[in-house]
Amino acid sequence: MVAKTSVIAMAACLLAPPADAAQPQYEFLAAPQINLSLVYRLDKLTGDVIACQFAHNPGRTDVGPGAFGVTSCYRGGDGATKQEPSDYGLIATRHEQEGGVFRVDYRTGALSVCYLYFQREKQGDHEAIADQYVVCTPQWNQPAPARQSGAVGQAPEAGGGSAHD
Repeated sequence: MVAKTSVIAMAACLLAPPADAAQPQYEFLAAPQINLSLVYRLDKLTGDVIACQFAHNPGRTDVGPGAFGVTSCYRGGDGATKQEPSDYGLIATRHEQEGGVFRVDYRTGALSVCYLYFQREKQGDHEAIADQYVVCTPQWNQPAPARQSGAVGQAPEAGGGSAHD
C-alpha cells in the first residue's frame, strides 16, 4: 500500500507544472490620470515596460473591428527595456493627473518612474510628435540607514550640519 501511494505521489510531482508556471509573467496597470486611456504592461522578471492606449477614429460611426477606435502600443525606450532579472511590479499614485507609474523591484527595494515620452521635432514653424515610447528614470535605492532619524534623502541645514543633530 505504501509503495502504491509513493508511486502515485511521484507521478503527481512529475506531472505538476513548475511552481513558477502558476505565476503570471506580466502585470498590467492603468495610469492614474482620469482622462487618459493608457495601460502599462510590465514583464515581472525582466522589468521591461510598454504602454498601450485606446484612440478614437474620428467620424466613424459603423460597428465593426476598428470602427470606433484602435489600440496603439508604444515600445520601451530609455530605462524601460530589460533590466537585471528580479521580481518587478507596478504601482500607481492616487494623483488624478499623473500619467506615469512606479516600477518597483521587490527584491532590492529599488524604484523608478515610467511614463510615455513624446519625442518632438521641428517641422517648419511648428513642432510635431515624431515618436512615442515609454521611458523610465534610473532605478533608485536607498542605502541602509546609518541611524533611524531623518527623512530619506534629507538635505543638510545651512552651515553644513545635519538637520537633526
